Amino acid sequence: MKKYQDGFPNNFLWGAATSSSQTEGGFDEGGKGISTMDLMVYEENIDRNKVLSTLELSEVEFNKRLANNYLNYPKRRGIDFYHRYAKDIALMAELGIKVLRISVCWSRIFPTGFEKEPNSNGLDFYDKVIDACLSYGIQPLIIMQHYDIPVEIVKELNGWENPKMIDLFLKYSKTLLDHFHERVKYWICFNEISMLMSSPYTGGGILSECSKTDLKTMKYQAAHHQLVANARTITYSKKYSGLLFGSMNAHLEYYAATSNPLDVLESVKEAQLNSFYFDVMIKGKYPSYIVRYFHDNDINIKIEKDDEEILQVGTSDFIGFSYYMSYMSSASNKTIETSGNIVGTLKNPNLKLSQWNWPIDPVGLRISLNRIYDRYGVPLMILENGLGAQDILTNNKRVDDVYRIDYINAHLIQVKEAIRDGVDVMGYLVWSAIDLVSATGHEVTKRYGLIYVDQDNYGNGSLKRYKKRSFDWYKSVIESNGENLD
Repeated sequence: MKKYQDGFPNNFLWGAATSSSQTEGGFDEGGKGISTMDLMVYEENIDRNKVLSTLELSEVEFNKRLANNYLNYPKRRGIDFYHRYAKDIALMAELGIKVLRISVCWSRIFPTGFEKEPNSNGLDFYDKVIDACLSYGIQPLIIMQHYDIPVEIVKELNGWENPKMIDLFLKYSKTLLDHFHERVKYWICFNEISMLMSSPYTGGGILSECSKTDLKTMKYQAAHHQLVANARTITYSKKYSGLLFGSMNAHLEYYAATSNPLDVLESVKEAQLNSFYFDVMIKGKYPSYIVRYFHDNDINIKIEKDDEEILQVGTSDFIGFSYYMSYMSSASNKTIETSGNIVGTLKNPNLKLSQWNWPIDPVGLRISLNRIYDRYGVPLMILENGLGAQDILTNNKRVDDVYRIDYINAHLIQVKEAIRDGVDVMGYLVWSAIDLVSATGHEVTKRYGLIYVDQDNYGNGSLKRYKKRSFDWYKSVIESNGENLD
């Protein structure tokens, strides 16, 4: 019988998460090529609750932004981590974190994606970032593709819709593994792999109207190519000992809107579609429910002769996921009343909402941890959890973000309860260690960090860093190994 664990284990991986396109800047330095995220603009007068409008690009808009350098491109400047990484990592080390999740920008390693040899300047930059982490005893966790895709790949192949992407990604992923394997233990190929379903451009570098197939088939074909690339990368990584690969998705916890069996069935179906990626990456095969879903929706994807064996061999060691809120399902009422992390949801009358109308549901995280662990039986890591808010920097250069402390505290209490339930939770990574450019809306004023960055949505500001009240609080949580949670 498994021994009862009363709280966070001594080897729990307390950490924080970032991403290249949201922090680095330096978009035209060190030989870097233009990436898909370099084309995302901040527009002030849009409905920030309708996030999909900020994530997709048409072919016309794609070409327009490639040719226009005078728009407001926040992800080209990030928070200038490219030049300030050493001091930023030193500041993060004060938190006492054990893991820092970073992503590598594909176009910093292969500027167009088609080069035979990697850009040495790009590798040198990540060498310095990784070495800085290790100098403080922080283990880097690398995500290979966090939405960043070289734009030349979009122009030539229409992104992940094209099977040629698999070999291009393998050239890239093998380069990272060969170069960093002695210093990096934790790896993930794709951030929130289900993003393809919500935004083909953001998740897969795909211009939807350039596809010759129907939208659903195109999305699942692209997902299949990513799943094969993921499995082949994991198989290749076995040549090096001690590496652990995770599968990462934006986890959506669904509740039935009522006790009506049809609503319950709808919640099961929606949860299955969200779990589909874990089923393939952990179990190594397409689940039976997706076969019916493909049949009912006339989805016909091309699976090569060896793909099924590739998926069976290249399975992940652990599951990583982002969690921000829960969702409600109804078989009859499809009206979206609140917006969320890419997916809209019915309004749950039992939950409070954030400033961005995201339902706040800490208990949903415990439910998710239990359900995922019961289903897959592999270690879990929470790779993103945090609160976006409009923080105010006071005259004495402090941010009293008690609301963020309350949010994270409530979620960590439920993580602790899940561990007591017997769930094997490896670690928790707050989103984010430092303010960055929001993935949706491409703004800085929707702040997630424990460290305040003096910059606005137009790049104005000193870029000075200031510790928020949540910084000191999270530091104390780590020091006590979660024993001082309220």
